[in-house]
Amino acid sequence: EVQLVESGGGLVQAGGSLRLSCAASGNTFSDYAIGWFRQAPGKEREGVSCTTSTDGTTYYRDSVKGRFSISSDDAKNTVYLQMNKLKPEDTAVYFCVLDPYTYCSGAFDPTPDEFEFWGQGTQVTVSS
Repeated sequence: EVQLVESGGGLVQAGGSLRLSCAASGNTFSDYAIGWFRQAPGKEREGVSCTTSTDGTTYYRDSVKGRFSISSDDAKNTVYLQMNKLKPEDTAVYFCVLDPYTYCSGAFDPTPDEFEFWGQGTQVTVSS
């Protein structure tokens, strides 16, 4: 079993920045994909960014490219999402996700069913 605990959400004005953190614990895997989904009120969950441990392949949703950056600290079993130039449309609950069999390709949007392990989520609210 894997536990994912997110932190770093909050309220920020448009144009501001936040950094989300996700600490992973429990079972460890040699290969895995880890990243972030988000869900806004009344909308479906959508992939934001993820990375694959085997080769570092990284995915970013088109709407966040150039503004968000995913990184990891393997020593701390933590993955980060640096979010800059935030927009009101970025407002959502952000979930950390991990799966030992998924590969994050930059060519395709990941789907929720590709990830087995989910955190509880952290709220990000961007005011205009």
